[in-house]
Amino acid sequence: MKILITGCAGFIGMHVCARLLARGDEVVGIDNLNDYYDVNLKEARLARLILQPGFRFVKLDIAARDGMAALFAAERPQRVINLAAQAGVRYSLQNPHAYIESNVTGFTNILEGCRHNGVEHLVYASSSSVYGGNEKLPFSEHDNVDHPVSLYAATKKANELMAHTYSHLYGLPATGLRFFTVYGPWGRPDMALFLFTRAMLEDRPLEVYNHGRMQRDFTYIDDIVEGVLRVLDRPPAADPAFDKQRPDPATSWAPWRVFNIGNHQPVELMAYIEALEAALGKPAEKNFLPLQPGDVPATSADTVELGRITGFVPATPVAEGVRRFVDWYRAYHGV
Repeated sequence: MKILITGCAGFIGMHVCARLLARGDEVVGIDNLNDYYDVNLKEARLARLILQPGFRFVKLDIAARDGMAALFAAERPQRVINLAAQAGVRYSLQNPHAYIESNVTGFTNILEGCRHNGVEHLVYASSSSVYGGNEKLPFSEHDNVDHPVSLYAATKKANELMAHTYSHLYGLPATGLRFFTVYGPWGRPDMALFLFTRAMLEDRPLEVYNHGRMQRDFTYIDDIVEGVLRVLDRPPAADPAFDKQRPDPATSWAPWRVFNIGNHQPVELMAYIEALEAALGKPAEKNFLPLQPGDVPATSADTVELGRITGFVPATPVAEGVRRFVDWYRAYHGV
């Protein structure tokens, strides 16, 4: 298939591109290579893709309306995977406009491109952040998600609603994927594992929020990629059993679905740090801090629906995933 992937130089985007190319798909990758974090890392990821047969890169911002319209018209992709977004809960408190431009305006441009060019299936990144103030664990797609606690989360919920509108009005098959704390080789420098590893190797203390009383459903990158591909190959159909008197947030009368992709085994933050200490072979000094605004104390993914529809549920143990990240980090940085 010919597949358009936005955010191809990002952490998840690079890995998804590589897997699609390995199975023989043609991939058109776009990215604006912005400086939210180290551009050199993005370029290094991109360098791993550019020389592969079947890959073509276009430098473009998804918020560029005319550029996106021209790209869709020229390429006519069969399917689209939207992984481009302004990421990060904490940064959304500092620069809210970046989230509207990328996650709302940019996503509108993607929906319009899909609508006008016969795209068979749109798969897009949502986030576990949409569960917001919900304290019922594990988080289920059947739960209400109307109480976000950060603008980032609100934009991801908006994406799900916008996609549903296009599924209803234009019959666009669309699937949202709620990722749960993705980690692994080539990860983002603003994520905890990258920050912790760098601090420990530089003999600095770790900034441990909520005094270490955090739980996260850490999900290894290879599991995320497998989930993305399995969903991509299964465009959603309308749910014939959908009851408008008792609407289910997970499905619709339109060809629209959302799925959690998580490890369904939440890990205490302190246990995550212990896995990193074991991988690095040294103890960490810890600076305990309060919970940050916009953050939540715990996440946990109910993955029953993902397993039922795709036959796959993420299961890479944290100790193994952290070790693989540390091996990559040492090789990439020469430390």
